[in-house]
Amino acid sequence: MIESLRDIHYDNYLENDMQKNDITDHLRANPYPGRGIIIGTTKNDNKPIIVYFIMGRSINSRNRIITETADGIMTQAHDPALMTDPGLVIYHPVRCLDISSGQYHIVTNGDQTDTIYEHMTQGKTIFDALMTRTFEPDPPNYTPRISGLVYPDGSYMLSILKTHESDPSCCLRQYFTYDTPQPGTAYYISTYTGDGDPLPSFIGEPICISLEENYSSFAESVWNSLNEENKVALYACEIDPANGTKKSLITNKLM
Repeated sequence: MIESLRDIHYDNYLENDMQKNDITDHLRANPYPGRGIIIGTTKNDNKPIIVYFIMGRSINSRNRIITETADGIMTQAHDPALMTDPGLVIYHPVRCLDISSGQYHIVTNGDQTDTIYEHMTQGKTIFDALMTRTFEPDPPNYTPRISGLVYPDGSYMLSILKTHESDPSCCLRQYFTYDTPQPGTAYYISTYTGDGDPLPSFIGEPICISLEENYSSFAESVWNSLNEENKVALYACEIDPANGTKKSLITNKLM
């Protein structure tokens, strides 16, 4: 039953019905989206891309960089002496998984990346994995867990686990699947809708945005649109589905 979620088609996903947004306008209007995931398909060569960014308000959150690993990326303390609590800030945002059915790219805002990776190596699905997790245990914000997965054929999905009306006893689980990616189109989801105390969780469906540029130019536009005081790091990659090779880049504010 869960697997059939990938077969869902959304009427407003069709090209003629989509109202694309300019991601730069959206981000400039939001001083604190928190952590964000963008997945889409390039216009000219029809290749999947992933963009992941991190923002922070505290010294603990801002004292981070993104570094490469053997199968993706991880966050690290820029200055270990300033790291007071690594619990929710040190994790693998992106991991690549090669299994018999192909190559999968996992992207999340927390250690659920490893949960998804481990479940999928056991033949289970991302839906199985996320059913074992909820939002982050950081009251009063209860930060949503946002996740994405790019399948071997270039289709992808996004999800968010968050409180229901700020009630920590209830987890609302939303999944959005994109079975036929449209060239020049991407979808964006973040942890928050803006700054506040507590921070307001993302609301609604992932935002449909225009992806007219190549991955590196697009990543630069996203980075330059993030609030200068709050932005921390950004990762972007372009995947060649024919052979699984990737082009990638990392931008760290502290380096």
